[in-house]
Amino acid sequence: MARFPLFTDNHIRQQIVDGLRARGWDIVRAIDVFPEGTEDDVLFEYAAQEGRVFVSSDEPAQEIPKRWLREGRAFRGMVCWPQRHHRLVSEGDFIAAFEELASRADAFAYPIEYIKPTRPPHA
Repeated sequence: MARFPLFTDNHIRQQIVDGLRARGWDIVRAIDVFPEGTEDDVLFEYAAQEGRVFVSSDEPAQEIPKRWLREGRAFRGMVCWPQRHHRLVSEGDFIAAFEELASRADAFAYPIEYIKPTRPPHA
Protein backbone atom coordinates (compact mmCIF):
# COMPACT_ATOMS: atom_id res chain seq x y z
CA MET A 1 0.00 0.00 0.00
CA ALA A 2 1.45 3.37 -1.03
CA ARG A 3 0.45 5.81 1.67
CA PHE A 4 0.98 9.46 0.86
CA PRO A 5 1.61 12.32 3.32
CA LEU A 6 -1.46 14.37 4.21
CA PHE A 7 -2.19 17.97 5.17
CA THR A 8 -5.65 18.57 6.65
CA ASP A 9 -7.53 21.79 7.09
CA ASN A 10 -9.74 22.49 10.10
CA HIS A 11 -12.78 20.82 8.52
CA ILE A 12 -11.40 17.33 9.14
CA ARG A 13 -12.70 15.79 12.37
CA GLN A 14 -10.06 14.93 14.97
CA GLN A 15 -11.35 11.35 15.17
CA ILE A 16 -10.44 10.91 11.50
CA VAL A 17 -6.95 12.35 12.03
CA ASP A 18 -6.44 10.09 15.05
CA GLY A 19 -7.73 7.03 13.18
CA LEU A 20 -5.48 7.61 10.19
CA ARG A 21 -2.46 8.21 12.43
CA ALA A 22 -3.20 4.98 14.29
CA ARG A 23 -2.95 3.21 10.93
CA GLY A 24 0.42 4.76 10.15
CA TRP A 25 -0.54 7.76 8.05
CA ASP A 26 1.73 10.85 8.10
CA ILE A 27 -0.60 13.79 8.80
CA VAL A 28 0.06 17.46 9.46
CA ARG A 29 -2.92 19.58 10.51
CA ALA A 30 -3.23 23.19 9.40
CA ILE A 31 -3.87 24.31 12.99
CA ASP A 32 -0.44 22.91 13.97
CA VAL A 33 1.34 25.07 11.38
CA PHE A 34 -0.80 28.18 10.84
CA PRO A 35 -3.03 30.44 12.93
CA GLU A 36 -6.73 29.66 12.91
CA GLY A 37 -8.49 31.39 10.03
CA THR A 38 -5.57 31.15 7.58
CA GLU A 39 -6.85 31.41 4.01
CA ASP A 40 -7.30 28.18 2.04
CA ASP A 41 -4.97 29.41 -0.72
CA VAL A 42 -2.13 29.66 1.82
CA LEU A 43 -2.89 26.19 3.18
CA PHE A 44 -3.03 24.64 -0.28
CA GLU A 45 0.24 26.32 -1.28
CA TYR A 46 1.91 24.91 1.84
CA ALA A 47 0.63 21.39 1.12
CA ALA A 48 1.90 21.62 -2.46
CA GLN A 49 5.33 22.89 -1.40
CA GLU A 50 5.63 20.12 1.19
CA GLY A 51 4.53 17.39 -1.24
CA ARG A 52 1.44 16.59 0.84
CA VAL A 53 -2.05 15.73 -0.31
CA PHE A 54 -4.46 18.47 0.82
CA VAL A 55 -7.54 17.07 2.60
CA SER A 56 -10.68 19.18 3.01
CA SER A 57 -14.44 19.08 2.94
CA ASP A 58 -14.62 22.86 2.57
CA GLU A 59 -16.45 23.33 -0.71
CA PRO A 60 -14.83 26.68 -1.62
CA ALA A 61 -11.38 25.10 -1.08
CA GLN A 62 -12.23 22.54 -3.76
CA GLU A 63 -11.92 25.28 -6.38
CA ILE A 64 -8.22 25.86 -5.60
CA PRO A 65 -6.84 22.68 -7.23
CA LYS A 66 -9.07 23.25 -10.26
CA ARG A 67 -7.55 26.71 -10.64
CA TRP A 68 -4.03 25.30 -10.20
CA LEU A 69 -4.72 22.74 -12.94
CA ARG A 70 -5.89 25.49 -15.31
CA GLU A 71 -2.72 27.46 -14.48
CA GLY A 72 -0.49 24.42 -15.05
CA ARG A 73 0.75 24.40 -11.45
CA ALA A 74 1.84 21.09 -9.93
CA PHE A 75 0.57 19.65 -6.65
CA ARG A 76 0.51 16.17 -5.16
CA GLY A 77 -3.26 15.90 -4.90
CA MET A 78 -6.41 16.77 -3.02
CA VAL A 79 -8.97 14.57 -1.33
CA CYS A 80 -12.34 16.15 -0.67
CA TRP A 81 -16.00 15.52 -0.10
CA PRO A 82 -18.88 17.99 0.22
CA GLN A 83 -19.69 19.17 3.74
CA ARG A 84 -23.34 18.38 3.12
CA HIS A 85 -22.27 14.70 3.13
CA HIS A 86 -20.56 14.80 6.56
CA ARG A 87 -23.36 12.94 8.27
CA LEU A 88 -23.31 10.34 5.48
CA VAL A 89 -19.63 9.43 5.90
CA SER A 90 -18.60 8.00 9.27
CA GLU A 91 -15.05 8.23 10.59
CA GLY A 92 -14.59 4.54 9.80
CA ASP A 93 -15.94 5.01 6.26
CA PHE A 94 -13.57 7.91 5.70
CA ILE A 95 -10.55 5.94 6.94
CA ALA A 96 -11.54 2.94 4.81
CA ALA A 97 -11.83 5.23 1.77
CA PHE A 98 -8.28 6.49 2.38
CA GLU A 99 -6.97 2.94 2.72
CA GLU A 100 -8.73 1.99 -0.53
CA LEU A 101 -7.33 5.06 -2.30
CA ALA A 102 -3.80 4.21 -1.14
CA SER A 103 -4.17 0.69 -2.54
CA ARG A 104 -5.04 1.90 -6.05
CA ALA A 105 -2.31 2.08 -8.68
CA ASP A 106 -4.19 4.94 -10.37
CA ALA A 107 -4.67 7.09 -7.25
CA PHE A 108 -4.29 10.74 -8.22
CA ALA A 109 -4.06 10.00 -11.95
CA TYR A 110 -6.41 12.98 -11.89
CA PRO A 111 -5.09 14.91 -8.88
CA ILE A 112 -8.47 15.54 -7.24
CA GLU A 113 -10.11 12.57 -5.53
CA TYR A 114 -13.62 12.67 -4.04
CA ILE A 115 -14.89 10.56 -1.16
CA LYS A 116 -18.48 9.69 -1.79
CA PRO A 117 -21.12 8.97 0.85
CA THR A 118 -21.55 5.33 1.80
CA ARG A 119 -25.17 5.80 2.88
CA PRO A 120 -28.11 7.30 1.01
CA PRO A 121 -29.02 10.89 2.04
CA HIS A 122 -32.17 9.79 3.89
CA ALA A 123 -30.67 6.89 5.82
